Amino acid sequence: MSLTRQLGMQLPILQAPMAGVQGSELAVAVSEAAGLGALPCAMLTPEAMSEELQRMRGATARPINVNFFCHVPPVPDEARLARWHRALAPYYAEYGLDINNVPAGAGRRPFDHQACDALEPFRPEVVSFHFGLPEPALVERVKGWGAVVLSSATTVEEARWLEAHGVDAVIAQGVEAGGHRGMFLSEDITTQVGTFALLPQVVEAVSVPVIAAGGIADARGVTAALALGASAVQVGTAFLCCPEATTSTLHRRVLLSEAARHTALTNLYTGRPARGIITRLMRELGPLSDVAPSFPLATAAIAPLRSAAEAAGSADFSPLWAGQNASACREVPAGEVVRALASGLR
Repeated sequence: MSLTRQLGMQLPILQAPMAGVQGSELAVAVSEAAGLGALPCAMLTPEAMSEELQRMRGATARPINVNFFCHVPPVPDEARLARWHRALAPYYAEYGLDINNVPAGAGRRPFDHQACDALEPFRPEVVSFHFGLPEPALVERVKGWGAVVLSSATTVEEARWLEAHGVDAVIAQGVEAGGHRGMFLSEDITTQVGTFALLPQVVEAVSVPVIAAGGIADARGVTAALALGASAVQVGTAFLCCPEATTSTLHRRVLLSEAARHTALTNLYTGRPARGIITRLMRELGPLSDVAPSFPLATAAIAPLRSAAEAAGSADFSPLWAGQNASACREVPAGEVVRALASGLR
């Protein structure tokens, strides 16, 4: 059975789940255009996730993908947090903020039994994960209601691990991709390679279908990925300026500018490497820095600074997630983006 048939799709186009810049509206629009829309849930409470899923089920009868992180929450290191706060203190002072009043909160939650309890009544056709997989019992619960399970691999070793632990398809995430790296077997950033180097190696290494992700923004990229053995592609950045996305005005403005050509991996916004457009914070502290606390603990101290700067019209402290190819970012409906991506298919 082909992957598109297995996923219940007409086109081999998956929308990448993008926490913080989308909700159910974008996912529905992509599914209605015959791709596979995705709802990111790492930043949602179970109650908020249920509300979004109710909207999705009420708006489309087509298959949907619900995405989760599956990291292990770290034990806070007070000394490291103190170093992080000292590094941010000058910026706090610049905006009249008190670094001693940083709010608590991790900002991202991993998939757990509580989330699974809230998810199960909706029985999404696809459930995808980032940073590996949750515990085997949770994977079995998800598969038990018939969901197809996907997860991201950034190396051949990760792809083999995912296959051995029960995924139905592997997302081969090249280093060009925007947002968080899905890496989970190593923290060595030098292991990260480009999509069209990674893809054929993963296709050769595993027997499950492979989905290509990273730097694919137009029909030529889709055709190239399929020619290298991908069963489908996953695209994120090209949807960021669609009206159905919740991308901020500041973020959209930068995406449509020449600045979008300069991206880098940074751990400053969450504590884990993620690709975004270069900002002042990235230039002055990193972009990769040992001072940032473990994922996702960096988020708490960034949030007040980001809010204050954005209120002043500045994106200096905002995570402007984007891949290396923002050339297809346009202010057009998501369905038009899907059709453009699929225009080269026979």
